Formats: sequence, C-alpha cells, structure tokens
Amino acid sequence: MAFRENRAAKSSVFSLFLLLQLLSLFCFSFKGISAQSPVFACDVSKNPNVSTFGFCNPSLDIAARVGDLVNRLTLQEKIGFLVNKAGSVSRLGIPSYEWWSEALHGVSYVGPGTRFSNVVPGATSFPQVLLTAASFNTTLFEAIGKVVSTEARAMYNLGLAGLTYWSPNVNIFRDPRWGRGQETPGEDPMLSSKYGSGYVRGLQQSDDKDPNRLKVAACCKHYTAYDVDAWKGVDRYHFNAVVTKQDLDDTYQPPFKSCVVDGNVASVMCSYNQVNGIPTCADPDLLAGVIRGEWQLNGYIVSDCDSVDVFYNNQRYTKTPEEAAAKAILAGLDLNCGSFLGQHTEAAVKGGLLNESAINKAISNNFATLIRLGFFDGDPNKQLYGKLRAKDVCTPGNQELAREAARQGIVLLKNSAGSLPLSPTAIKSLAVIGPNANVTKTMIGNYEGTPCKYTTTLQGLTASVPTVYQPGCPNVACGSAQLDDAKKAATQADATVIVVGDDQSVEAESRDRIDLHLPGQQALLVTEVAKASKGPVILVIMSGGGMDISFAKGDDRISSILWVGYPGEAGGAAIADVIFGYFNPSGRLPMTWYPQSFADKVPMTNMNMRPDPSTGYPGRTYRFYTGETLYTFGDGLSYSQFNHHLVRAPKLVSIPLEEGHICHSEKCKSIDLLERSCENLAFDIHLRVKNMGRMKGSHTVLLFSTPPSVHNSPKKHLLGFEKVFLTAQMEELVQFKVDVCKDLSVVDELGTRKVALGSHVLHVGSLKHSFNVRI
Repeated sequence: MAFRENRAAKSSVFSLFLLLQLLSLFCFSFKGISAQSPVFACDVSKNPNVSTFGFCNPSLDIAARVGDLVNRLTLQEKIGFLVNKAGSVSRLGIPSYEWWSEALHGVSYVGPGTRFSNVVPGATSFPQVLLTAASFNTTLFEAIGKVVSTEARAMYNLGLAGLTYWSPNVNIFRDPRWGRGQETPGEDPMLSSKYGSGYVRGLQQSDDKDPNRLKVAACCKHYTAYDVDAWKGVDRYHFNAVVTKQDLDDTYQPPFKSCVVDGNVASVMCSYNQVNGIPTCADPDLLAGVIRGEWQLNGYIVSDCDSVDVFYNNQRYTKTPEEAAAKAILAGLDLNCGSFLGQHTEAAVKGGLLNESAINKAISNNFATLIRLGFFDGDPNKQLYGKLRAKDVCTPGNQELAREAARQGIVLLKNSAGSLPLSPTAIKSLAVIGPNANVTKTMIGNYEGTPCKYTTTLQGLTASVPTVYQPGCPNVACGSAQLDDAKKAATQADATVIVVGDDQSVEAESRDRIDLHLPGQQALLVTEVAKASKGPVILVIMSGGGMDISFAKGDDRISSILWVGYPGEAGGAAIADVIFGYFNPSGRLPMTWYPQSFADKVPMTNMNMRPDPSTGYPGRTYRFYTGETLYTFGDGLSYSQFNHHLVRAPKLVSIPLEEGHICHSEKCKSIDLLERSCENLAFDIHLRVKNMGRMKGSHTVLLFSTPPSVHNSPKKHLLGFEKVFLTAQMEELVQFKVDVCKDLSVVDELGTRKVALGSHVLHVGSLKHSFNVRI
C-alpha cells in the first residue's frame, strides 16, 4: 500500500487525507466522535422507490442484480465506481462508499474507511503477521481472521468501518532487508499459502455458511514479485523485477493462487513494480489471464494506491494518462485506489481507447462483491450481523487470543542447560534492560490499529517477579549506550532479560534495511551487560526480520535467545509466559537468518531464487540458499524433547501411464502434471510423536521433502505441518496425506509443474525416509 511515505509525485489526495486524519485525531482527543449510522444502499426509509429496483431485491441472483444496477447508470456515474472513494447516486439510493480499509493483524486505522472513536476506542491488536506465521497453526490463522471480521462488522454497524479490507499481505519474504517482511507469513510458499487462505477464510466466511455471502471482503496483496521498497536508491515505483518463469510459478505466485483457489478471496491487489518490463497493474496476462482466467477469481482486482498514476508518471509506461487508464482497465483492473481512473477514463472512452463495455465489466465485479456483503440489502441492523456492537470489540476472549497467538509464535533460538524457564519463586529480583523492554507501539508493528490495551515486556515480567528496569539506550538507534546503570542492575539481580531489536524507524514500508546487525550500540549494551550479570542472561529480539546476532549466539554468558517478532498488544504477557515456563515455546522461524556478509555481497534487487555458481550468487531462502546461516527456516527449541518415529510411509510410488506414453520408450526425469494418471494419487505418512520431557506443550511437526535433482529443484521444501499438544511422556499419532501430483512436483525451467521421478527423501526433524517415484 502507499501513502505511508513522503513522495513529491504523490497526488494531493493524500495530503488532504493526512490533514483530515490529524483533524480527526485532534477532535478525538478533546471530545470524541460518537457512533454514526452504517453506510448502505437501498434504504427504504429514505427513498421508498428503491424497493422497486431489481438491484435492491435480495431474492434475485447476484448477476441479475448487478445487471440491473449497471443498466441504470450513466457513463459518468459508472466511472465514479472505479475508484476507492466511490461516488454516490442519490436518485438510486446509493451513498458514497469508501473501499479502503485495512485489517492486517486487527482492525486498523490505516486507510480512510475505518476510524476509532469514544464508542470504539480500540480493537484487538494481534501479533504482526510474521510472528503469527511462526506458530505454524492453521487453526490459529483462521481463528484470528474470525475475530477481526467480527470486530470489523461491529464497527461497521456503528458507522466506524467499511466492509472491504485490503489484507492479508502474502508476498514472499525473500530478502531479510525488506522493510515489509514483518507483514508477511515468511519465506516459504507453502506456509504463506496456508496462512493466506486460512486468514481469508476467517475474515470472509459467513456465519450462515452461505457461499454467496461475505462477512467482510479480504484482499491478497501485493501481486506479484513485490519485495523491494527503497534500497540504495532503488524504489518500488521504478523497480522492474526481472523474474524467470520458473521462479514466478514456483515461488512468487503460489500464495496468491492459494488465496483465490483455496481461500476464495474476494480481491487481489496488483503492485507498483514492473515484472519483466510490464507494470503489474497493466499486465493482461497477470490480471485477466491468470487471476481472472486460470484461477477464476470471484471478486475484484484493485490497484495499490496510485499505482496507475505511478506507471504513467514515474515509469513512463504510456504516453498519455488516457492510455494508462485504458491499459489498466483492459488488463483486468476493476478498482483504482486513488483518483487516476476517475480523472482520465471518460477521455479514454471518448478517444476510442476504451469501450464502455469494459467499464461495465469492471464495475460489475465491484458491485457483485458489495452485494455479497449485503451492502444493497438495506438496513444492516436487520441482517445477519446486525446485533454486533461495541461490546463485541476487545472482548476478554479476543484479547486472550492475542496473547495466545504471541505465545505460540515466540521462537526459542538458544537455551543453555537449565537456563529457561526461570522459576518465578526462585528469582527474587530480575533486571530488565534494553530499548524495547518497555515499548508499547513498537510491539504491534505496522498497518496497526489502536489496541485495546498494552502489556509491555517490563509489565509482563513484573507481574511475576520484582524487577529493576534500565533502558540502556534511549531508543533502538542507540547512538550512545548508557552502560553503567544497566550493568549495575545486572550485577544485583538473580537474572537479566535484555530486550533489543528494531522498530518502524529501522524497517518499514518504504524503508528497507542495509545492515543486519543490531542498530547502534545495542550489541555493546548486550555484551557488557552479559559480562556483568551474576545470573542467567536472556536476550529477547523484537524485530520484523532476522538479525546477525552471531556475537550473542556464540557468547556463553548469554544463556538464552528468544525471537518475539512484533508480538502485538499482549506481547509482554506472552514473553513472560514463555520466560517463566507458564507456556512451553513451540514457534519455529518462518524465515532464514543470514549473516551480514550476505547483505554485503548480494544485491537486494536480484530476484533469482536459485543459486548461480558461475557468479557466486548463493540463492535465496532455505529452499535454495547455499551460503552460511545463523538460523534457518523451521528452527526453534522447546523446554521438552520430542521424538519422532516413522510408522507408515511408502518405499515406492508408481504412477500409471497410458499405453503408448512416450516415457515408456524414453527415459523421463519427470512427467507433466496434466497427465490423467496423476489424478487422485496420494499416500499417507504416519508418525508417532512423543513428549520425552517433564513439561506439557505443543510441538510443531514440519514435513519436508528433498526431490530428485531435476529441473534445478529445491534442496528441500515444506510438504506439510501439524501442531500437536502433548502432556509429559504422552505419545500421539500424526498423519500427513501427501498428494503425489501437488506435493511431490517441481516447476521446470519453462514454468510447467511436473512430478519428479526418482528418489525423494522425507524429513521430520532428524528423521529421514527415502522412497522412489516411478512410472
């Protein structure tokens, strides 16, 4: 999304929006703003004639209602429905509707469609997405979505929110320097796909299970190959992502496909960047061809904010603004975040660049979405969610889920024998040190809303034991560490917790990192405090990406390391739960942690996933990267030891081919997925998992596969994951169903998915099992 940075070329719309937001905040702080009526069409109390309109008749099917509405509109009125601040048509009982609301990890105040007031002063703020993804818990992904959509509907009923939310972000976290990696589910296409489709289902699925209804409308963004914001003079408004067909279909596209095919998402947002020389929002192959055609999107395609303006004014992709408007709509764009299509589409029609029928098609997709949301069904108070109000926001249950989500995501990276958990009875005093130890807003990351309340790390720890707090640095920049007081506190305490890391001043939208080290003198603070501490030292990293903390990993005086992401409103309570053993950590890293040498040598702008030995390029992510790492995808410790025992797995998988198939007479290294013989071919993997420890807890079971070395395939890739809860010494059977065609396939050099023939190796922890796939 745009509008979070200073850019001279941005439209004046945003300047006005910022002014209005500031004025709103000023008003809130002095007198508050009461609830208003929700925005909806077909209000018979205001215009009795609307009851005669077909588009206001819920008994008609969606296509008939859309057709009736489109036929009643003039060209100018139609164009008013191509932009996020949609126009009103009073003669038809249609008010202006604001499409832009956000709900990345809770209802957000980013975007003009949603705001807080004295009636609803805050909403539940869950952990930033990357930490939630670290839970590897699909049930949790969906549960969070359900809570967010309930709170969103409650706020809509009070006139404080919209129905269309431009979330989630399912871009692949390809490079640790990306400032927006915090918003994503991580670097793995399979995890990102499961997160995206799960969160979308939680947001969208109607309580009455009607597939033609939406609770709220989600949007998967930013399509596609978008993960450079501002790095060494390269910005997202000018960047051309040069991507091979193999990498596009193997890495960048799967989460978006899953959103549409598995999650039935209502919207996809195209990104600012170009892909192989064509702006994504002007590419008919990517929009009409793939999203609408191959994946059969049931919904609308929206531009990132001002991206049509960007490809005209910044990228100079077209000679005239009318041509830019025509190209975007003809490519398959339905809605423009911004005003560009509102300003230039009529001229494009009059100039012969665009037919009115193309506009009809675009707004029909938009109207169909609003109909599924009940926008044209009259008073929302008389509909399915009509009773939701402020009492349904920030409920104790919702806030407890935020705490549970943070607990499940926190990753234990290092734990010397006997260090954690700390005993809340044995510890008489605890030193709490570091620039992130008592922060509030830092904990919720970006695309945030006002939380119900905050529990800082200091507050969470103090609830269990007496604490002495010294920040050591005034902020994360830590230009000059204040060592004396911090060291003194550590020498006097039974244990020390140091909370360091980043915040939005270091990594954010339009702000990519150069350096993977802890900012400023944070490392000096950690090292010196660790030297002075008389008890165990627990280092807590609060960040949206991996850090080069090799100094701490190898320091015996630092007994434990936790990565806590940006843990949300209840982050401090969750951190304390893990440190004191009220909760057994089970989170796993959703991204690789690289050394600084990676950032020194590898350009952020190289989009290739696979390594290139001829140039020394090491590749990206755990699937392809060949260099050194600090920690890798899937790393994470527990207070218990879990053993795996393979109970059932095949030694041989045979794929029957039709008689006369070429692979009967020639040696094939793979077969095309389109083969009929590949349909409905699957097998089961059964594992016994036992908790060998004395502490109950969840265990994240990750099933990986190493395919044969064909088509430059990944070193290994994730096939599935399960979260299993086990009490001490308990054993449970965990089952995976492996779809041969889907799960054992690789993408070849031309972007075609194929089943690799030969020896495959399954991995679960240290357990390995080989089997052959043959024809």
